[in-house]
Amino acid sequence: MAPRLAAERTAVLALHWQVNVIRPEGFFGGMLSEPVRSSGVVERASRFHAAARAAGVPVVFTRFTVPEDEGDLVRNTAFMAAVGDAQESFRPDAPGSAIIKEMADLGERDLVVDNQRLSGLSGGLPLRLAELGADTLLLTGVATDLTVEQTARHGTELGFTVHPVSDCVTAADPAAHRASLAALDLATAGCLTAQEVLDRLG
Repeated sequence: MAPRLAAERTAVLALHWQVNVIRPEGFFGGMLSEPVRSSGVVERASRFHAAARAAGVPVVFTRFTVPEDEGDLVRNTAFMAAVGDAQESFRPDAPGSAIIKEMADLGERDLVVDNQRLSGLSGGLPLRLAELGADTLLLTGVATDLTVEQTARHGTELGFTVHPVSDCVTAADPAAHRASLAALDLATAGCLTAQEVLDRLG
């Protein structure tokens, strides 16, 4: 029998469900909006988030934003250089930084946390998760081979038990998505489908 997940020690990390990543008009829309749409991941992840909340698990949304002083932004990759050059589109109050409407209705215990790194766990989020009593993280988001993988590895190194939710993540390239999940199945506590997670919470 698969080990149970304790809702009181678990949190969903919902990574980069924002207009700039998901929608055609967003900064990365040309690369990601069509793969996201065709995969159906928004609908699956929205249902999963709702079911996790109903089971007593908070959903913590991370947004990539760039404040006026640039915060912790470091232009040490092509990705970071690109968003640094277009930082007006990533201001916390910019339309592209908003959580997509399908996920904008937050639960009482949900959080929205901004940072300027690829890992959703950069900055003060690990401390906030500790305050919630969470030692197990369920990852949803876009893209599998970027923020999801970076966050999953980061969380594992910090000592969290991390499960990427395999049918609630996607990437621009299906092959990269599959390869990333295969790597994370070894580098984390293992990938689970949304239904497998809910069964373990049940």
